[in-house]
Amino acid sequence: MERMLSSRRIYEGHILSLRVDEVEVKEGRSATREVVEHRSAVGILPLTGRDSVLLARQFRYAAGQETLEICAGLVEKGEDLKNAAAREMQEELGYFPGILREIGCFYSSPGFCTELLTLFLGEDLSASRLPQDSDEDVEPEEVPYEKISSLLAEGAIRDGKTFAALSWFLAWKGLGAGFKA
Repeated sequence: MERMLSSRRIYEGHILSLRVDEVEVKEGRSATREVVEHRSAVGILPLTGRDSVLLARQFRYAAGQETLEICAGLVEKGEDLKNAAAREMQEELGYFPGILREIGCFYSSPGFCTELLTLFLGEDLSASRLPQDSDEDVEPEEVPYEKISSLLAEGAIRDGKTFAALSWFLAWKGLGAGFKA
């Protein structure tokens, strides 16, 4: 366990904050840790009931390209994880999940970031739209189960949460046998 010796906040933003900590590591030595503080988030892999999943296509400024991702978003202060997941699906894809099952959670990048992302499987979908956030332009895209392996193998999925959710899904469904590395 490392012990914090000092902490200095460098930046405080709407989505994240950055701090620099001095910590004591083994044998009394010290080290610097740069920490991105990020609220918890949810990601949802919706099943259509037609042997396909719904993904979100959108331009990502930081990556400089359009991505294909599971729908996802930040958990608002005091919001239940399942409520956040249902809200995000309605905003980004225009569907409400009648059934939400947690499939796992992970730190997006624990070497420097506090974001804990919880993944859900969404089923029993019904049309229900909430307005997208003013800075979003998300288009739903239906992807057949049989196309998921090739999207992963060809590098078409570059988003970590989506890679994790789709890989989990292939293993859960036993569909990964055709995956060629």
